[in-house]
Amino acid sequence: MVILAYEYIDPLWQPLPDPQAWGQEIDYWLLDVEASRPHLRYWLQRLEPGYWLLQQLSALGRTVTEVSDRLRHLEVAGITVIALAEGYVSDRPPTGDQLLSLWEQVKQQLHQQTLCHGHARNRLKHRPPPGRAPYGYRRGKEHYVIDRAAAAVVKDFVEHFLLYGSLSAAVRFIANTHHKRISIATGRRWLTHPVYRGHLYYQGHTVIPQTHPPLIAPEEAAQVDRLLRRQRSLPRRSASAPHPLAGLVVCRECQQRFGRTQVQPYRQPSQYAYLRPLHCPLSPKCRSIPYNAALTAVIDQIAQRLPRAIAQLSVPTPPLTAEIQAIEAQLHHLGELETQGLLDTETAQLRRYKLAGERAQLEAQRLQLPPSNLLQLAVTLGQPQFWYQLSAAEQRFYLREFLHAIEVTSRPPQPWSIHLRFIWESPIGSVS
Repeated sequence: MVILAYEYIDPLWQPLPDPQAWGQEIDYWLLDVEASRPHLRYWLQRLEPGYWLLQQLSALGRTVTEVSDRLRHLEVAGITVIALAEGYVSDRPPTGDQLLSLWEQVKQQLHQQTLCHGHARNRLKHRPPPGRAPYGYRRGKEHYVIDRAAAAVVKDFVEHFLLYGSLSAAVRFIANTHHKRISIATGRRWLTHPVYRGHLYYQGHTVIPQTHPPLIAPEEAAQVDRLLRRQRSLPRRSASAPHPLAGLVVCRECQQRFGRTQVQPYRQPSQYAYLRPLHCPLSPKCRSIPYNAALTAVIDQIAQRLPRAIAQLSVPTPPLTAEIQAIEAQLHHLGELETQGLLDTETAQLRRYKLAGERAQLEAQRLQLPPSNLLQLAVTLGQPQFWYQLSAAEQRFYLREFLHAIEVTSRPPQPWSIHLRFIWESPIGSVS
């Protein structure tokens, strides 16, 4: 008596199964990856007595009629068929309503497989997934095309976020400017979803790069990712605060953050701003410091330390460029093999699809690396006059690009002082 386990998969969308999942009791494990099912047809001619184990009855054919005929052919030959998904055992066949339910289930399985096969073929051709096009696009014949009216809303949203660094402020901005109301979650999706960067996103994990015009340029996408990652370590209300030092100033002694307070002296036309520790547990408490004086000290220290720190910075970077070039060479070689007839079109498309996903991951990693003109940028940022020409929002953007914290020592009776901790430096003490 032969115990045979048979499986059929569509390699366009199904992973290879593990034969060990059937255990050690089986005599043969058969796997078909072609729609013609050559292994199945061969064993249907042999018809050795025994047991056939299936994951689903739909593995026997492409239509309900084909499955029914082959199942009857096996049972007439005295072979016991066991289908795990349906709980079917040919020795105890269902009757009545159970039989109707069984074949309805097989019909649904075959329909689902047909849909998945069609979607997989579209993925290989880099066509958009099924469903409505994302806001800002409309469906074209082969790819997404830009909807100009909606795309203007998305672009204004992204520009406002890059300028002020606040999701909620960008949401309010497009509500007031374009009368488009969205949630914070939708705004975050606009900023982070690959489709707005010109890539297709399939089945929750595969990204195919550069398939349609982007609404967010690669440089803007890298800035968005850095801003969102940087804001995770900042207090919630500091993300879009109007002053540049918001969320960065920390007491070196009590490890408490400083907040900005603004007062107007009696009978004075101008206001006075200062920084004070919000919840200092020490006694006497750490002193407050003048805000403008602190900002000036920060700019002076950046001019002294930043160019030298970046010049000495040695960050090991993975050979991403070489890996991307290797993938490009493989893609070119695939085209040559296909032209020479050594590789069929469907296999070449499947391999090309997987290589495109790997290239997208490497491209995303490369965009997160420091810019190639970092040294020249450091020279510019090291000039105090450059900082005083910037707006408060621009100052805040550059400070958060390089600073992890501004540590302040303000214990009386010593004069206050600051120390800048850059993002690549390890902390002196834990910051709450």
